[in-house]
Amino acid sequence: MAVLPAFLVEFGFYLVLGFPRVRAAFDGLGSKPLRAALLTASAILPYLILSVLLGTFHFTALATLAAAAFAVSFWYAWIRGSMPADILFLALLAVVYLSKIFDPIYGQPAPHMQLSILGKLMWIRVSILAVLSLRPMEDSHLGFVPTLRECRIGALYYLFFLPVGAGIAYLVKFAHYRPPELVWWKAALLVVATIAAFLWVVALFEEFFFRAFLQQLLIRTLHSQVVGLIAASILFGAAHLMYRQFPNWRFAVVGGVSGIFYGLAFLKAKSVRASMVTHALVVATWRVFFFSS
Repeated sequence: MAVLPAFLVEFGFYLVLGFPRVRAAFDGLGSKPLRAALLTASAILPYLILSVLLGTFHFTALATLAAAAFAVSFWYAWIRGSMPADILFLALLAVVYLSKIFDPIYGQPAPHMQLSILGKLMWIRVSILAVLSLRPMEDSHLGFVPTLRECRIGALYYLFFLPVGAGIAYLVKFAHYRPPELVWWKAALLVVATIAAFLWVVALFEEFFFRAFLQQLLIRTLHSQVVGLIAASILFGAAHLMYRQFPNWRFAVVGGVSGIFYGLAFLKAKSVRASMVTHALVVATWRVFFFSS
């Protein structure tokens, strides 16, 4: 009863990412500082609901959450978009996301109920909306539901990646085949649920910032699609060094190679939804059928 209201509020805010008309309505609410202030307020509201109902409110946790949300929300309200500003912004996103500061803030009121997912969902939608609303950029066609064309392109580059990714994973001893210990229909449901979960959360977040934002920024700066694609993919791979135990170079290598195929899907479709499909299919295949070193 305490957790559900907070999740419903966060879920409602998160849905804004998938509806261009709602995002456009938000853009028309007023000045940049006003929109940044609204983003900051929306970031702390689910925590306030949760902590008050659970009786776990701490001013330090609120101050930490508010400071992080304030920094990302007001970044482009006060700073003009440029290569240094954009790189520092991405670094801020990565530091907060990878630091696991949301674990102690939201807590774990019961076994198997880790509520840090609320903070991660908040961080994803606030950071994306801060860019879309406050920093001019090319339309990346962000949304939850890919078109048939985007699905075809995303699936095609997933198939292109499979032999390459499997070969590299075998060479570096990254993953080993693990057949699902489920009846066929449960395994099918698990695959579908995993694809959906990654498509609408992890893939949406990572593809927006690594492909629609960073890759396009590098392409414009370096005046080369190929160099921008490779550079963004290397950085994408490097972001996986922190997975489980640093430095996870095997994951970084596989992640960097997969990033090339995600980037190609994005360039082909001119839409982040296509690279989201490729990303979600790759991760679902790995999570359901393999275990990693």
